[in-house]
Amino acid sequence: MSHTAHIPSHRKPRQRASKSALRAGVAGGFLSTIAVAGAAGPAQAEPVTQTIEMPTITDGLSTAVAASAQATQQVALDLETRASEDAAAEKAAKTAKKAHAEAVREAEAKKKAEAAAKAKAEAEAEERAERASRTAERTTLSASSGSSDSGSSASASAPSSSSNVSGSAASIVAFAKAQVGDAYVSGGTGPNAWDCSGLVQAAYRTAGIDLPRVSQSQSTAGTQVSLDNLQPGDILYWGGAGSAYHVAIYVGGGEFVGAQNSSTGTVQRSLDYDRPTGAVRVL
Repeated sequence: MSHTAHIPSHRKPRQRASKSALRAGVAGGFLSTIAVAGAAGPAQAEPVTQTIEMPTITDGLSTAVAASAQATQQVALDLETRASEDAAAEKAAKTAKKAHAEAVREAEAKKKAEAAAKAKAEAEAEERAERASRTAERTTLSASSGSSDSGSSASASAPSSSSNVSGSAASIVAFAKAQVGDAYVSGGTGPNAWDCSGLVQAAYRTAGIDLPRVSQSQSTAGTQVSLDNLQPGDILYWGGAGSAYHVAIYVGGGEFVGAQNSSTGTVQRSLDYDRPTGAVRVL
């Protein structure tokens, strides 16, 4: 017999005990797989291995946390964007409001300036028209009076001075001078605004004399006198006697006080400023 011949073993095969193997893998701190291997039966039986895939809990949790963080970040970004937009809108509104207020102020200032310029131009035009009308009236009356009147004017004495005024005339003159600087208002009868005949009527009332209200009637309320023989308190008129369009009071010294127009108001001026057509003496 060869020494290499196979000699059967009389040892009873040792039954393998069931064995369990736990295969665990930890990847990034997470449990991935649990493997259970079990074998039963004869020693020669092949081991049976069963692999069970367990759900990866932390993957879903990580995804949810990431999604929540992203959502929170988006909300914060949206709030920041909205806050920026609101701030920009508020600033734009304030700027627009300020610009509008400035435009309104400029428009009002321009409107006032234009109104003042227009009023001044109208007053100046009114004054020029009045002076032109008076000049035309004087020219007509001078032409109709003839050369005899011109001769008498040249030889007449100078108008009386206001320094010798007394009695009722002094009261009339003092009242008229006290109103210098008051406004001119058509139909005005005082106490701080007058038209021409309203001032004359009020001045004569201080002397107890009640004159007619309008200039046409006042120009014939007394005795007609020459412009070269005037006395303080005489009524001066422009236009024809009975059709006068303006009156004033002679205050002496070659001057008169009258409520002229809306541009000048009540003034004291020389007769040469706007020479009257005639005069009436009431006192």
